[in-house]
Order: sequence, then C-alpha cells, then structure tokens
Amino acid sequence: MARRPLHGVLLLDKPVGLSSNDALQKAKRLYRAEKAGHTGTLDPLASGLLPICFGAATKFSQASLDADKAYRATLKLGQTTTTGDAEGEVTRQRPVQVDRAAIDAACARFSGEIEQVPPMHSALKKDGRALYEYARNGIEVERAPRRVTIHAITTVDWHDDALVIDVSCSKGTYIRTLAEDIGEALSCGAHLSALRRTGSGALRVDQAVTLEQLQAMDEAQRDALLAPADALISDWPPVHLNNDDAGRFLSGLRRRVTQADAPAVRVYGPEPRAFLGSAHITAGELIADRLLSPLEVQALVSP
Repeated sequence: MARRPLHGVLLLDKPVGLSSNDALQKAKRLYRAEKAGHTGTLDPLASGLLPICFGAATKFSQASLDADKAYRATLKLGQTTTTGDAEGEVTRQRPVQVDRAAIDAACARFSGEIEQVPPMHSALKKDGRALYEYARNGIEVERAPRRVTIHAITTVDWHDDALVIDVSCSKGTYIRTLAEDIGEALSCGAHLSALRRTGSGALRVDQAVTLEQLQAMDEAQRDALLAPADALISDWPPVHLNNDDAGRFLSGLRRRVTQADAPAVRVYGPEPRAFLGSAHITAGELIADRLLSPLEVQALVSP
C-alpha cells in the first residue's frame, strides 16, 4: 500500500500487551504515513495515552517527552516483586494493616520534589546497554538517584490490598518505584499491578482512540481524527506574524516582537492554520527553534 505525506497528531489509547513501537507501526500502516514517531514509551503492561506524530508534527515530539504526565496506578499492597510490577516474581509477602489516614500520609510523603533511584527493570541506559538487559542477566548496577517532581497523588479507591491512585508528575518519574516506596512507607510493601497514562501535557486520554476503532474506520474518518501539528505545544504562548515577517522567520532570521520574553512559543503566519514552528523570545527578539519547511506549511494550510 502506497505511503503518503501526512501531518498531524494521533492521540492513541495504547492497549496492554503491546509495545509502544508496535502500536506506532500499526497506526503508521493504517494511516499509510511516510513518517511517524511516538512521544514517550509506555511499557507493554501499561495502557493509555500515546501521542503519535506524523510528518511535520514529529519535529515537536520532544515537547511531549518533556511535558508533565498523569497516570492512574493500581498498587498491590503486601507483595514486593523482582521487577516492581506484576511481571516479576514475588520476593516477599507481608500483612496489610493500613487505614486511610496512613495511606494519605504515605502519599503526602512522596509529594513534591523527591529523589528516585531508577529501577533495574527500565530502559535507562548505562554504558550503552539498557538496565533491563543487566537485570535479565542477574546483574545489578549502581544507579544514581534522580530528582523528579510529584505534583499530586490522589487516592481514587482502596479496598483490602488494592490501592488505586492518580499521579501527576514531571517527566522521568518511575511510577513502579513510587509504588514500591509507598508500600515501604506503609510497612507492607507493594508492587505496581496496573498502570494507565491519562495525560501528557495538555493532552488527555479521553480524547484518544483505540487501534480497534481505527481499524473499523475508512481513511477519511481516520484523517478527521488527527489533531493539528501544533497540538503538542498548544499550551505554549502564540506569536502571530505578518506575511513579510513570517517569510523571514521561516528563513531563520530573528524578528522583533512586542511580546514579553518567553522560553518557548508557537509561531503562526497570517493565514488561518499557518503554523510556522517553535521559537523563544529573548530581549524582544523572536528566535527560531524548530521550523517547518515551506512545503509543510503549505500542506497544513491547504484544505
């Protein structure tokens, strides 16, 4: 089937059991897209929001990688495992003797800026190899703690040994590590039994579509689902340029603007939907960061 140039963002609801790359390849085939990429790996055991970029949108995938994330996590209290999740072998079982006050106190303890030691069963690399490769060979290597921010932890449901929480956090947060830490704070241990990503930046999973739904659609219906190429940075301040300044900006030239200095803005030309790229403003100058090509801009403004 012939590939085609395509520009936009698909909000995919990834199912459990599929790797992020497998989900990406399935979506790419369904859309017959020439170029595609996702914006942050979800483990096969996790489900939820996986924004997939096509064409020009791939230039802004880093913004989604850097964005805050939201998750719904289910913790199995009383059991710790070799991997920190349901895939590993149970290493210890302890009685669960907790109440709501203890749960709230444990969650509060890990809110704010904290340090996490990355789990051995993760894709983080050391000496060119993923940590999980060492773990599979029974090798544990030293990992430096990393600072992350937990914006909020909210208890959704708690029954016996099952605790469901909503977590809003910075990029790079390991939810399985958070689950283990909360379990230890409760003196019963815990592992992550289920995980669903519910948000990435301004994007939410309730806007997403499943692969099964995509497969049941025709091409026009699928195309209608695509968010514009600037969807990943829709929460950045906008800058609008006239025709002359837009042309110069696309050539990489700095432009004087009246807006306040900002570390990241999205830039538009005078035509409707004429998204030009991303930039920052320093000392009143608009300085390009990621630019679309003239052909990409034209493709975005064409009906």
